[in-house]
Amino acid sequence: MATITDIGTLINHNPEIHGDCPIIAGTGVTVRRIAIWYKQGYSVEEIAEQINHLSLAQVYAALIYYHANREDIDADIAAEAAEAERLEKLHQTEKLS
Repeated sequence: MATITDIGTLINHNPEIHGDCPIIAGTGVTVRRIAIWYKQGYSVEEIAEQINHLSLAQVYAALIYYHANREDIDADIAAEAAEAERLEKLHQTEKLS
């Protein structure tokens, strides 16, 4: 008989990893990372191939979590992009000095 996995166990939070944002349990892979690749057009299979230690079930679980919490994850993605842009501008300013 096949083992049944409670999908609620596939995503968790760890305050010591990535600032307590949702991650795929047992990994350091954030739901945010999976959502970004998904939004760039990667399929579930392609994401699982790129991060080859993840199963299809783990990637699907991350996407389910993303869709259930889309507003929060998208806000997190936008904040991360804004911070990266701020740091890039700061770095460019320092190079010119």
